Amino acid sequence: MLLIGSGGREHALAWKIAQSPLLGKFYAAPGNPGIAQHAECLNLDISDHMAVIEFCRQKSIGLVVIGPEAPLVAGVVDDLQDAGIAAFGPTKSAARLEGSKGFAKDICRLKDIPTAGYSRVASKLQALRVLEHEGLPIVIKADGLAGGKGVTVAFTHAQAQEAVAEIFPKGADAEAVIEEYLEGEEASFFALVNGRRAVALATAQDHKRVGERDTGPNTGGMGAYSPAAVMNEELCRQTMRDIIEPTLVAMEEIGSPYQGVLYAGLMITKEGPKLIEYNVRFGDPECQALMMRLDSDLLSLLKNTVAGRLDLIEARWKSEAALSVVMASKGYPGKITTGSEIRGLEKASQLEGVQVFQAGTAWRGSSLIANGGRVLNVTALGRTVGEAQERAYRAIGVIDWPEGFCREDIGFRAVMRERERLRGEV
Repeated sequence: MLLIGSGGREHALAWKIAQSPLLGKFYAAPGNPGIAQHAECLNLDISDHMAVIEFCRQKSIGLVVIGPEAPLVAGVVDDLQDAGIAAFGPTKSAARLEGSKGFAKDICRLKDIPTAGYSRVASKLQALRVLEHEGLPIVIKADGLAGGKGVTVAFTHAQAQEAVAEIFPKGADAEAVIEEYLEGEEASFFALVNGRRAVALATAQDHKRVGERDTGPNTGGMGAYSPAAVMNEELCRQTMRDIIEPTLVAMEEIGSPYQGVLYAGLMITKEGPKLIEYNVRFGDPECQALMMRLDSDLLSLLKNTVAGRLDLIEARWKSEAALSVVMASKGYPGKITTGSEIRGLEKASQLEGVQVFQAGTAWRGSSLIANGGRVLNVTALGRTVGEAQERAYRAIGVIDWPEGFCREDIGFRAVMRERERLRGEV
């Protein structure tokens, strides 16, 4: 099989897929030094779909799994399917659920799916007119892929106007969504999907902001844990019934049936779960936590999803919690410097319950170096989120990389809940 991608999410997927007895020869494109521990990494331009197809034909690839969103939005699944090659992931048309925030909101309106009220705008003037009639805070989203960083929560008119100016630079064609601010706690919900059928996977909570206690600018994600403490069985049932299932009906009705993993970013409000956004792939770094907890054969799950055999899918999960901390290059999400050497990963990975997934890394001779903004995902299992957190940060203490940094409070809400529960039991 072939895995497309090069980040920490793909390293986690490769690590889990490599445990499957169903796996034959395993390739990854382009991969990274961590993925190379499990698959043969290729110097293959994944944006050249014909080159990907030709490689699959030469090697008789039975399944292609696409990790990141950009190739999905670009239509790599369509081209693979047209060539008779099975691929896990949505078509270009279905990937609009992530590729266009406006499209996703329109699907919500079509099926009365609970979400924030919104307006779509196609110019700076339209945006400013909408803002004249809206209160604060207000959420402004660039329409399209932005690596998790195209969202501004504006608490002042100046912040709102600055966000609009960034989305609509002079003379540029762009679109945006302006929506009401939702009060509550965020959670991530994942399901495997083929057509109108869906099988719930698990929940997680991501920490998007760069600073402690979720402050500072948005990033691609500074850490995550699973399961999400704010979710319970009833909220999961509501999410499937009121959000996931009507979305799948709508996608079939408009001629864009969905296949792959569907990730709903939720706000848990007083009225129940509301959709913030859809993603058409496993989250990053949520995937790293999910793969640590997954007790089923991932490759079997993926193959059965593509084949439409969701009745054969049973996703089993370890009872433990998992927590993943992102180590990033200093300066992220702003200006960073690459090329610094990273030491101590082998020692960290030998600690109980710990896996270190590599994201932005590369080899320079025999030295492992930082080669991006988010570089490592230090991930741990524990009987509680608190224990998983303790193990992850103990492993970070073993890693020798002075040029890196991380948040020191990943999972803080869940840990506080656990402590409060223990105090109540004493």
